[in-house]
Amino acid sequence: MQYAPHHPALELKALQRTFHQGGREIPVLNGASVAIYPGQAVALVGPSGAGKSTLLHIAGLLETPDSGHVFVNGVDCAQMTDTERTRVRRLEMGFVYQFHQLLPEFSALENVCMPQMIRGTSRREAEKRATELLALLGLGARLDHRPAQLSGGEQQRTAIARALANAPRLLLADEPTGNLDPNTSNAVFHELIGLITHTGVAALIATHNLELARAMHRIIRLENGVLVEIDPASVR
Repeated sequence: MQYAPHHPALELKALQRTFHQGGREIPVLNGASVAIYPGQAVALVGPSGAGKSTLLHIAGLLETPDSGHVFVNGVDCAQMTDTERTRVRRLEMGFVYQFHQLLPEFSALENVCMPQMIRGTSRREAEKRATELLALLGLGARLDHRPAQLSGGEQQRTAIARALANAPRLLLADEPTGNLDPNTSNAVFHELIGLITHTGVAALIATHNLELARAMHRIIRLENGVLVEIDPASVR
C-alpha cells in the first residue's frame, strides 16, 4: 500500500454488527462511520457494553462486520481473505492493549526488535529503530531490562514502542493506560500523543478516561450503534 497523506488512514463506513445470544439479537453497530487522518489521535468513548472493543476489532481486521466497509489507507479490507487481512495488520497497523503483553524472557530492546525482525528487518536496523523509539519514550537507560525489571509505566511505554516499531499507518489502542495509576497514566498518555504527532500515525484510542480524551485531537462517541463526533469542551 502506498501512503496517501491527504486521505484517511482509516475509514469505517456504515458498519453493522449484531450478536446472537440465547435466541436474542443484540445489535452493537448500526451504521457506524468515521474517518481518521494521519497525525490524528482520536478518542473513542462510550458506556461499557456500547461496543467499543468490537469496533476496534473490526477496524483492526480481527473481526468481520455483518455489512459495511473498512478502508485502510484507501483499500477496502472488510471482505479480504484471512491471509490478506493478516498481511495488512502486519504491515499497516500497530496495537496497544491495557496489559502490555511483553515477552517476559526478552529485554525491552528485544521486545521492540521482535516485530521488525519478523517482518524481515535486519537485526542491526531493528535495534537502531528500537533504540530510537525507546529513547523518545524516556527508556534509553532501560534497553537491557526485562519486563519484570520495569515499572508498570515503563512496561507500557515499551509496548507502545513495539506497536510503532514497524512504522504503521494506523495505531489502535484499547485502554492503553487503564492499568496504570493516575500520575503514570497521564505521563504515558502524553508521551503517546507526542509520538503520534512525531510519527504522523493515525490513532484510534478507546478510553474511559474523559480527562485524557479531552487532550486528544478529536473525540467520537459510540452510542446506540453509531459514532457521533463531539466537542472536547463538552466532555465532562
